[in-house]
Amino acid sequence: MVICLELSKNDKIELTIDALTSEGSGVGRYNGLAVFVRGTVPGDNIIAHIIKRSKNYAVGIIDEIISPSPNRIESDCPYSQKCGGCSFRHMTYEQELQYKKSRVQDALNRIGHLDIEVEEIIGADNLNGYRNKAQYPVCVTDDGLIAGFYAYKSHRIIPCNSCKLQPVEFERGLNAFSKWAETEQITSYDEQTGKGLLRHIYFRKAFSTGEIMACAVINGDNIPNSQLLVSLLRENVEGLVSVAVNVNKEKTNVILGNKTKIIWGQKYIKDTLLGKAFCIAPNSFYQVNHSQCERLYSKAREYACLTGNEVLLDLYCGVGTIGLSMADGVKELIGIEIIPQAIENAKKNAEINNITNARFICSDAPKGAEILKEQGISPDVVILDPPRKGCDRSLLDTIEELSPNRIVYVSCDSATLARDLEILKSKGYITERVTAVDLFPRTPHVEGVVLLTKAHK
Repeated sequence: MVICLELSKNDKIELTIDALTSEGSGVGRYNGLAVFVRGTVPGDNIIAHIIKRSKNYAVGIIDEIISPSPNRIESDCPYSQKCGGCSFRHMTYEQELQYKKSRVQDALNRIGHLDIEVEEIIGADNLNGYRNKAQYPVCVTDDGLIAGFYAYKSHRIIPCNSCKLQPVEFERGLNAFSKWAETEQITSYDEQTGKGLLRHIYFRKAFSTGEIMACAVINGDNIPNSQLLVSLLRENVEGLVSVAVNVNKEKTNVILGNKTKIIWGQKYIKDTLLGKAFCIAPNSFYQVNHSQCERLYSKAREYACLTGNEVLLDLYCGVGTIGLSMADGVKELIGIEIIPQAIENAKKNAEINNITNARFICSDAPKGAEILKEQGISPDVVILDPPRKGCDRSLLDTIEELSPNRIVYVSCDSATLARDLEILKSKGYITERVTAVDLFPRTPHVEGVVLLTKAHK
């Protein structure tokens, strides 16, 4: 073991892990320098092999575990140390929940400068097979179709047909795609050249009904012998009701293109959430964990404090799930979403649930909120569920002008949540309650739901 004050690549050092990054890597300090080691747990004492040395930090890999943390467990997945998906399969779930709650708490204190305690985190009952959506990058080799997930911080595919987070039906669907690809000599998309046909294999499952959609994402207009693919999928995937082809010819990391064709079965799958029925198309946003989503939305409804007399504005409404789950408790629901297909789904979802007090506007959130302001509509409660980047400043400015009594903010990124809460504080909104919800067990992601109330002057 090399001990040196000036750390260099390929050195081996003894290190005690005492923290975790937002991506789930362990952090230890060597002579004051932060050293990041993936696959470690706070409390681990290890020998780290340094693979990268920068001015302000170093990156290592585990060479030896001298003494394991009491929260370390044996990973039950052979891919977890290579795949970029799960970060915590080597850690007790209790420690994972503690980390996720503290991560939200730290962001609120450090970034948002807020003095508030996060309520007890809502953990999951089921840690495996919970994802209702999977997007597999593919590569066709001499040995056949390889499908799986990208290695950590790379675009190198780790073959993985049997992911612990996915339902077993997805594995059987991948096997059907493999047989079709081999028979038809399908080529895979090459990011460097822009050539090749098959880009991704995509599945969605409605957990309450069992309905499944399979989708081929292609760099072209059509797939060869679609009848064979449909036949193989129908033979192998119980619950299959839809087979689609999504066209994406762009040189982009965005997985789905704008055009989707149904080549067999239904245009969407149907699910039930909090007693409401929902139709979900390939492009529609829908939370990936059904049971935890119900708990998240139930907490959001609790925070909304509805009496039946409110106008509820659901920004970033997607297919309408959050707003429609609350529609029976408000006077009027208005949803805003930029994706046209999602708006179509939201309208259909309102129709199939016999909800007559809802309307939906196809627009980005800032412009849609501006439209409402011009119409003189003053919502009593605003639901915010933005993408990871959080809310645009212009949207927060417009919300200030709309002047709702309450804001319920649902966030998948605690850093941008804390940033936006500080901005909203400057606009007269007090953060009253915060709950963390674990929608993505064994991964580093955590949701937060927040109640803000308008300060009365």
